Amino acid sequence: MAEFGADRPGFAWQDPELDALSLAYQNEGYRYWVAELDGRIVGGAGIAPFQCHWPATCELQKMYLSPQCRGKGIGQALLDTALSYAEGQGYHHCYLETFEPMVQARKLYESKGFERLHAPWGDSGHSACDCWMMKAL
Repeated sequence: MAEFGADRPGFAWQDPELDALSLAYQNEGYRYWVAELDGRIVGGAGIAPFQCHWPATCELQKMYLSPQCRGKGIGQALLDTALSYAEGQGYHHCYLETFEPMVQARKLYESKGFERLHAPWGDSGHSACDCWMMKAL
């Protein structure tokens, strides 16, 4: 997140669950995946229920990928896995929040059918995010 200037208040870097992701994703409808390459963790992505005006909505959360691993299909695999899980859980929409400087991430989301929104859905607590997207599942 520091790479894009997102290591400040209003972004996920201050979320308390970052200290114990395994605990944050234990409940029904929550899941987190870790990508490993050559014995090193190089990325991850999560799905969790999201409260907003649409019922059965989940949020793609904390999707991270090491810079040296981008463009190798790892992010696509993480996102495909997360979206497949979300559909299997009966979610109707997948929502995400990101940051305009994260161009590669936005292109990945758009390639998977995410559409830009004019305003955020619900209250994620990430007030500094400036790009909101959703995908109908």
